[in-house]
Amino acid sequence: MSPPHLTDPVPRPQPSTDLFDQQREDWRRDPQLAFDAWLARQQFRRSSAQVYQAQWGLFLEWLRARGKSLVTVDTRSIADFVAGLEVRKPQRVRYLRLIERVLDHVREVEASSTNPARFIAQDGEAAWRNARDNEPTGFLDHAERAALVAHLFSPVQGLSRAQRWKERRDRALVAVFLGGGLKTGEAAALTVSCATPGSPWVTIDSTNPMLVRRTRLAPFASAILDAWLAERRLVELAGDLVFAASPSGRPMHKATMLRAVDALVDAAGFAASRASRASPQTLRNTFAADLFESGVEAELVGQWLGFAQGVSANRLYRAWQTWMDKHNSRAVDEPDPAAPLLPEPRRDGRFTARRGPAES
Repeated sequence: MSPPHLTDPVPRPQPSTDLFDQQREDWRRDPQLAFDAWLARQQFRRSSAQVYQAQWGLFLEWLRARGKSLVTVDTRSIADFVAGLEVRKPQRVRYLRLIERVLDHVREVEASSTNPARFIAQDGEAAWRNARDNEPTGFLDHAERAALVAHLFSPVQGLSRAQRWKERRDRALVAVFLGGGLKTGEAAALTVSCATPGSPWVTIDSTNPMLVRRTRLAPFASAILDAWLAERRLVELAGDLVFAASPSGRPMHKATMLRAVDALVDAAGFAASRASRASPQTLRNTFAADLFESGVEAELVGQWLGFAQGVSANRLYRAWQTWMDKHNSRAVDEPDPAAPLLPEPRRDGRFTARRGPAES
């Protein structure tokens, strides 16, 4: 047999396929151990990781008791598991979010496009929803907002080059939700020409010229967005989308944005303590709440949020007041007589100064 020539094709190993084969076997052989390895890569806080380990362990025990595995689990099984939990609806949502997120990873390894947990999450009439609910309009409280902003400014360490730019992109995405009130669709379509470095103003384009508007970013959001735009130029992403999903410049999917928010809220350390999911809408609501609390009139807040009718801004203002009343019901209000007058919110969304003793 003659030796091979340099021009002969040489078979090469496929490391990515081998890696997926190994991961596939890991999830089949020991789903708890595979989950622990996956969890360690998510960089969650220890307290959050412990909650997720307990939730996943309970789900695996439930599957084993019914002779099922991650290979055979189906939509009906997950629906029965979540519906049978003796917890409130927000806790059921957390279980379902975790299962959905893990099965996304498992199905990716399995080269399958279906995730049975996602169909349950999208089913508005599912039985698991028959539990005590939380208030319809949610906000972050002051501590949660501060924790999230602090995490957005924390160092990005231990990531590959590809992971690093995506992490910075996701942080800027959360910043424009929380500090600019953008919707997911608006963020997905945002182009680099809509933001000027050093300026807090962002233009939200629309196919209808009457719906084009500007919103003013909070200082933290402006700084984080500027940093991301500079990073975006360095990594040379194609196209002109601010939040590109890949180097080719394709737009981010809404589901990818939701996962980005979930991951950053988890990393900020308060996801497990919330009664409801901190979604992009929650961050948008919190942007409005911060403006209300700063004394900005509801009409202007509505303009920055893109509300077509003023009643929408007033409705959000009342929802914020209701939320504040509920969360501050146990606080003791002891005014400091030496403090300056503060704006006092009125039910119509406007503000007036509180009268002091000398003015009465």
